[in-house]
Amino acid sequence: MGETPHTLTELSEMIREFVIERDWEQYNHPLDLAISTSIEAGELLELFQWKTRADVDKALKDDEFRRALASEVADVLIYLLRVADTAGIDPTRAIIDKLKVNREKYPIGYWEGRAPSRFNRPK
Repeated sequence: MGETPHTLTELSEMIREFVIERDWEQYNHPLDLAISTSIEAGELLELFQWKTRADVDKALKDDEFRRALASEVADVLIYLLRVADTAGIDPTRAIIDKLKVNREKYPIGYWEGRAPSRFNRPK
């Protein structure tokens, strides 16, 4: 594998190569990948199911839990990067653009210390 990739583009390229080597492009339509992303996000949530915040704080100190969590985070990220790649979306640009929109949508003066919600938007 060589050196650790440092950009989302490099990760996307590594994932694309992995898929091509296995002839899996036929299964990597954005629709299928979006569905798989949701399934993997559900598996991520399953790690937290029925836990309190205190339970999670304790679990995060457990190596086995952290390995399972890292695995599910990786699965979700891999599928998200494949969705972006197959749809021709630069994930770095998408994040930068979304942050710009969110900076305008959630100005510091109003939102600082408040959880964003459709119920507490300024009028």
